[in-house]
Amino acid sequence: MEHVIAAAWEAMIVLPNRQWSKVAIGVNACVDVVVSGVGLLQAVGMAPGAGRDHEVLNSKEDLKEIFIHYMDKGAAAERFFSDRDAFQMIARAASEYPGAQLYVGGNAALIGQKLATYPSLTVLLCGPVGPKLHELLDEQIVVPPESLQETDEFHLILEYKTGEKWGSTQAPQANRFIFSHDMSNGKMSSLETFVTSIDEFRPELVVLSGFHMMEGLGKDTWEGRLRESVSVMSDIRKDIPIHLELASMTDKDYMNRIMLEFMPLVSSIGLNEQELLFLTKSGQGPHADLALWKGIPDIGRVSDILLWILEQYGRSEPSSEAELTRIHFHTLAYHIMASVDGYWSNQEAAVMAGTRVASSQACGLKSVDASKVELRAPLEFHSSYSEPREKLSLNPSKPVTVWRRRNVTFCLSPVLVCLNPLRTVGLGDAISAEGILYSQFNRQQAF
Repeated sequence: MEHVIAAAWEAMIVLPNRQWSKVAIGVNACVDVVVSGVGLLQAVGMAPGAGRDHEVLNSKEDLKEIFIHYMDKGAAAERFFSDRDAFQMIARAASEYPGAQLYVGGNAALIGQKLATYPSLTVLLCGPVGPKLHELLDEQIVVPPESLQETDEFHLILEYKTGEKWGSTQAPQANRFIFSHDMSNGKMSSLETFVTSIDEFRPELVVLSGFHMMEGLGKDTWEGRLRESVSVMSDIRKDIPIHLELASMTDKDYMNRIMLEFMPLVSSIGLNEQELLFLTKSGQGPHADLALWKGIPDIGRVSDILLWILEQYGRSEPSSEAELTRIHFHTLAYHIMASVDGYWSNQEAAVMAGTRVASSQACGLKSVDASKVELRAPLEFHSSYSEPREKLSLNPSKPVTVWRRRNVTFCLSPVLVCLNPLRTVGLGDAISAEGILYSQFNRQQAF
């Protein structure tokens, strides 16, 4: 079955008639230090113990507890580390740890790197770019001089493998925990430069990420900064679509504010299953009573939440002032592209392009090797969890299932899950980048 799906992707994934030639991306960029989580915690003198979640990390002890908490679930998460000196000590230990690897990091820079692999595309990247990051970035990426800074922002990525043990904790699946003490990205200090650069660069698409970094600043700070961000982003020409890439957040008040004030300004969003559940909990949407996803997120429930987001915060009605018309949802076993009819083309190919890159990149390969992956998506599922629902199925020789609910079209494609993933970091960004690349935005004529 895996061979059939991989072959069908190759036949069915085609670029849209009209492709992007210039994309502007901002505003979070850093250097990722990827290291074994258990190994690093032992290197800084930590012993295994009980897990516990923390909204902000203030010490090595907090770091150990939250790492164990998420390792036990096999779930990804990201937090701000408040103590600068303690963070620098851990960062030094991480970069000196045997086998530590340094990569381009930050959603904006990672999406830029992925898009820069297409030679016909010019990418502008705004964000705090230090010397190490500049060296790691693709030569095709244009960085405005105002974005260059003397020192790099480091983010530490603590990885663990499927079945890895530490004390009494065992990881059900491979994943990672990310933390940083990153003030430039935290305040989104490159945003104003970004919007000014957009005027000169004249892109056809703007990709924005990094909002999750601000919640660690505390409400007094993020409230004002979010207001400024909304005002600055309103200056971008209305005919340029904006894609917003979301990431792990913990403050419902902050998430709610983004949904109410910022989401209506963007045309498209990208998010995973944890971000989707947090979003519906923050906005009291469908299935908000669900504590967490158990195993593979139920497709009917996911479909309900996606429809609610587009109807509540998007332009599901032509009379709406909101711009949001597309959501690219990704989870380990499958991806869904949900779009309001009339605004986007080539969405079937776009969702398959995202699942294909998830299947190849996780295994560290350029193309899918059917012997190294497995299908985990359900072969039969429903279009909704509750309301009148349609029974749907997955056809391996045409690996995209399409259904409609009111004026929203859903396209689902299964992921061929890598059996021994080499690298999970940046996978969500690569998925969103591919989805964007294969999507065509249809500008609506004003009447």
